Amino acid sequence: MCLYKVSLGEITLPVAPSKITMKVKNNNKTMELIDGREINFLRTPGLKEFSFEFLIPHIRYPFAEYPDGFMTAQQYIEALELMKMKKEPFTFQVQRILPSGKELLKTSERVSLEDYTITEDTGNGLDFMASVTLKQYKEHKSVNTPMVQVTQDAVIVKEEKQRDSKKDTPSTYTVKKGDSLWKICKSQLGDGAKYKEIAELNGISNPNLIYPGQVIKLGTT
Repeated sequence: MCLYKVSLGEITLPVAPSKITMKVKNNNKTMELIDGREINFLRTPGLKEFSFEFLIPHIRYPFAEYPDGFMTAQQYIEALELMKMKKEPFTFQVQRILPSGKELLKTSERVSLEDYTITEDTGNGLDFMASVTLKQYKEHKSVNTPMVQVTQDAVIVKEEKQRDSKKDTPSTYTVKKGDSLWKICKSQLGDGAKYKEIAELNGISNPNLIYPGQVIKLGTT
């Protein structure tokens, strides 16, 4: 017989789940080409998901584990609520131990608590059943994703060049037919709301009255 110990962060479950399901999301994509052929894009697998149910005993049972002392059912429920409210990852750990004390395969993952359900069933007496879903946690890191071009004979990866976000703003603009001061500020300065500022700079008392050929000063960058 193998002894299981399951813990969520600092909390060891009093009764180990009878079954734990691990699901790995598939991120692969299939694309159909113009000639009817299909090609595959093999992508990095998605985050693992763990789901299981466990008993929350209301009273102390001889088969339950309490390494840190007896905890009431309410304390376990409050611990789950706190994990969700804190919005922080924690360690999900499963230990498999033989009666001899030898440890077998050990599972240890940083996870987040996605959702949980507490069920009170008279068939379980005063005890509760909790079902939880955990998701593998990975910190976000900024990466540069290469551009991929699919050709008839190969998949070509191109390096994406950084674009210079800075754009020189011209110091003047000559009004064309159909222009408005708001439209000019939007296209040349990136913000149409600056039309009042530009009108004042050019001594224009009525921003709605501009004419083709008029030179508008836009300031300097």
